[in-house]
Parts: sequence; C-alpha cells; structure tokens
Amino acid sequence: MSTYAIGDIQGCYEPFRRLLDKIHFDPVKDTLWIAGDLVNRGPGSLEVMRFLFSIRDSVIAVLGNHDLHLLGVAYANRKPGKQDTLTDILLADDREELLTWLRHLKIMHSDAKLGYAMTHAGIPPQWSLTEAAGYARELEAALRSDQFPVFLKDMYGNQPDCWHESLSGTDRLRIITNYFTRMRFCRADGTLDLITKDSANEAPEGFIPWFAHPHRKTVNDQILFGHWAALEGKTDTPQVYALDTGCVWGGQLTAMRLEDKQIFSCGCDDV
Repeated sequence: MSTYAIGDIQGCYEPFRRLLDKIHFDPVKDTLWIAGDLVNRGPGSLEVMRFLFSIRDSVIAVLGNHDLHLLGVAYANRKPGKQDTLTDILLADDREELLTWLRHLKIMHSDAKLGYAMTHAGIPPQWSLTEAAGYARELEAALRSDQFPVFLKDMYGNQPDCWHESLSGTDRLRIITNYFTRMRFCRADGTLDLITKDSANEAPEGFIPWFAHPHRKTVNDQILFGHWAALEGKTDTPQVYALDTGCVWGGQLTAMRLEDKQIFSCGCDDV
C-alpha cells in the first residue's frame, strides 16, 4: 500500500496514465493525492475527469485555479479563455456528475499519520496549519452550498491582496481562494503579488516565494503543492515539496511516494 502525490495534470491524460503505469499504481490498495489543476490547457481534460471519477474512492484531490475556472465557466457565465480546453467537459453527457464531484473536492488536505498537508498553491506565511484548515473549510462550504454560482461569479480578482480576520463576504472568500490556488510571491504579512509567474529568484521587489519566509508559521510542517511550474520541482526549502513540473508546457509529470519521498517522473512525450 503506497500513497503517491502528483502535481498539475492539466488535461495531460496520456502522460498521466503512463506515469501511473510507471509507478504500478493499483487503485485497490494504493492512494493517489493530486495537488489541483486536474484540467485545462492539455488535450484530455474530459478523459482525466472521467478516469479520476472512476477511481474516486482511491483519489484525494484538492482544487486548483483551473478547476475553479472550469466551474466558473460552467455555472457563472465566465467567458472561457483563448487557451482553455474545457469544451469537451462542458458538452459531455455526464458533465453534471463530473462537475458535482469536482465541486465537492477539498481545498486543503492533511494527514497526521503520513505527516503531510497539501493545497494547490501553498499556505501563506501568516497562517498556521490549523488556521489554514479552518479557512479551507470556509471556502469548501461556499462551493458546496446552494449559492455556489454566486461565489463562482465573485471569486475573480486580485483584491484584497492581504489577509485580515475582519474581512467578510466576497472579499474574505476571494483572498482565501487566491492564497490556496493562485499564490506564488508574497510579503511576510501575506500581501500577494498575483502578476509575477517567474522562477523563485525573480521575485518582484519586496516579495519572496511564500515558502521562503523564515518565520512562516508552517516552517515545521511538510507541505505539498503544485501550481508553480517555473520552480521545476525545486524549492530549496526543507519539508516543502513542489509537484508541478510543467507537463502541459513540455516538461514532466511528477509523482512523489509519500512513504519514502521517492520521485517518479514521466515526460510529456515519453512513449
């Protein structure tokens, strides 16, 4: 019995299945953790969704920004982007079953026995693991409520750019969303830069990668995240594991076996 954590699949179905073959994944006895962005940009988003749904009892996945965008397009009249590859899902006969499953995925997952927490983009430096779990539950509740289309309509935007406990309503949910699904660079107080997508050593002035803050509250916790392909799987930070290695951009799809931290990779064009 093994647990494998995989970074952003983003609709790269064939490399995903090759990676599962490489690690000899068995859904009967193994568990698959996925760090968000199951869909979009790659050519097989519908196939990824259908496959994961078929083995859902063996899958623990958190939502990424592309997954939330799919829900926004499907339920909140959000205009698709020019590079989106979501049409097959939106037109599928089983779309409601798949999208309902997607909407009920987690924002954050933690496992005390294995000793890891996973979100799509990370955890801002001013939040402890316990605090982050509570804020994740707030966002999950909004997505699972009958009013979820209202949230999806309002979730887009870069403001507010810093957390404060007094935030409420749309502002509160939006910044929680941005921390968990869009964050890369921030200040020590959590102020976000949501424009820069470069590598860790190309931070805008006054900002550093969220995981590099020396006094972040999760410095003693093991954190898995995706989202940041420019890191190429490297954080140079103990106990922080970057899983997005840019498969959809011609890089690798990567899995980490959590029990021993062994890394397995499959190139996007590997045969």
